[in-house]
Amino acid sequence: MSNSTSKVPTIEEEYNGAPPRLQDEATAVRDRLAANRTLPARYTRRRGLQPPPGMTAEAFLAAIAELRAELKGGDDLIQINDDAIDLVDGWYLDKPASTHDAFHVADPENLASSAVIFPRSTEDVQAIVRWANRHTSSSADGKTRGVPLYPISMGRNLGYGGAAPRVAGSVVLDLGRNMHQILSLDGGNASCVVEPGVTYFALYEAVERLNEKNKDTQTPLWIDTPDLGGGSVLGNAVDRGVGYTPYGDHFGNHCGMEIVLPDGSLLRTGMGALPGPDGTDNPAWQSFQHSFGPAVHGLFSQSSLGIVVKMGFHLMPAPPAHQSYCLTFPREDDFAAIVEVIRPLAQQGVLGNIPQLRHVVQELNVTGQSRETFRTKGGSGPLSAEEVHAAAAKLPLGDCSWVFYGTQYGPTQEALQNQLADIYKKFADAIPGTRLVLPEDVPADHYLHSRALVCAGVPVLRELDWLNWVPNGAHLFFSPIAPTRGEDARALHALIADLHKKYQYDLFPTLCVAGREMHYIANIVYDRSDADAKRRAIQLMREMIAACAARGFGEYRTHLLFADQVARTYSWGGQALLKLHETIKDALDPQGVLAPGRNGVWPAAYRGEGWELGVDDVDLNVIGPKKK
Repeated sequence: MSNSTSKVPTIEEEYNGAPPRLQDEATAVRDRLAANRTLPARYTRRRGLQPPPGMTAEAFLAAIAELRAELKGGDDLIQINDDAIDLVDGWYLDKPASTHDAFHVADPENLASSAVIFPRSTEDVQAIVRWANRHTSSSADGKTRGVPLYPISMGRNLGYGGAAPRVAGSVVLDLGRNMHQILSLDGGNASCVVEPGVTYFALYEAVERLNEKNKDTQTPLWIDTPDLGGGSVLGNAVDRGVGYTPYGDHFGNHCGMEIVLPDGSLLRTGMGALPGPDGTDNPAWQSFQHSFGPAVHGLFSQSSLGIVVKMGFHLMPAPPAHQSYCLTFPREDDFAAIVEVIRPLAQQGVLGNIPQLRHVVQELNVTGQSRETFRTKGGSGPLSAEEVHAAAAKLPLGDCSWVFYGTQYGPTQEALQNQLADIYKKFADAIPGTRLVLPEDVPADHYLHSRALVCAGVPVLRELDWLNWVPNGAHLFFSPIAPTRGEDARALHALIADLHKKYQYDLFPTLCVAGREMHYIANIVYDRSDADAKRRAIQLMREMIAACAARGFGEYRTHLLFADQVARTYSWGGQALLKLHETIKDALDPQGVLAPGRNGVWPAAYRGEGWELGVDDVDLNVIGPKKK
């Protein structure tokens, strides 16, 4: 964990650091989180080295020695996670030192890796994959499997499993440590090519330097960033993460990938499959997403079919003007009506971006204060509705129930004012008591200013303030998709709210509402030191997955411990989708080398051993093959 007496390093000092403009803020955020921690910063391993399944420690260490000699990198490229290596949760901008789930909802050692490898290049990745295929063991029924590899970019997919492998004892490939170059930044084409370790912070700073260089000849460019800026640009897109400008579909706005396949061979998607003149990259690689014949690039999102080592993205030409704002709505039961107003505005292109609709309780947690700050009735557990509204009344937006955060883009500020007037009228006519709030109407530290930055492509750190809600704050995301219809919104919200109440959790709903679908993202914030809180969080996730699936609301991504359950809810046609995934996995990765179990897809060498976790698996103290 970082030394709390020192400043957080900048990205000029460490690839995983904060931009200079945020160094002081990052240091303050880190120190607030540390002050709210009662757990030790380090966990001494009780189990020592956990070799890959089916391998003895001796065989594994011999294989590692062979790889170390092949890579010629010494201790700098391979870390063995034995008794000498503590488990360190760290904080958001730390490197994943020992590679487990920093937001552990189970025992931290249950998802710990046997080793971490830090490849320096595509060639290193290819060599590691071939090595993993050479060193095999047998499954319980005699199937051959290689050393399981689990690639990460920055390991910051927090709320979904972080840097942890699904199979304990896997070897983690930390691609970000040594592969963090922006390989191309083309102002004229408005595109870039990045390695896995390039963060949104790093890309933003590079684009800003390019904008300054070309200020007299080219339109400035924006990036699109998710809520937090320290994650991998490549990693977020491959996991189908989203942002908030018109370029917010990160995988949809990628253009070209270079991929190491499970046998160690190399593939380029799109126009990159056609060589350029004299062996150069194809000049249209970042201009056109497709190539000739069946499109394959989708196979490498949320999958374990290859390791993406390079990825191209389109950048957004900056609009002449933009304006962020929020709307507040007074009543809890305004929710369905809000969604009904959003749908036609989004379908007609009136809304400038994918807006966020948040419950007012999140006005409390983004202050960075603990839940107990707002408690007035005594006791424990979630805040009551009366406590939430009483606390909200003292904050800049005042007492309300729902807050809509949006941004408009256009040719002039005058045009934006006309757009805002039209949007406000649509909401106000349908929902009495609607209020329009602009950034200048609230203090400089209000969350609206953070949203304004994110919606202009400027990565920030503000969302980390949620974690101070409870001591040792951690979170799980529950992320179902529903149609943008008031009746569906009401049904989904009621279901999730009832289950949060049952398991005694504050409900923090954030909805990204588009013209036809909405992402309902519930953030379960729990205390990592509280075994009962973790058990209730697991029970809540299990029941929400099952109950939402029964209504047709499926998750678009999930924590790695719930992926089996989610994958099997997509059961139309007798599990036709999962069967296809397994068929492709077995064809491309017959020894199950790459990320077995990722997103619920198990290779043949693991299927039938009981690795899958289902709705009844609430006790996660043991994660692995179940005895028959």
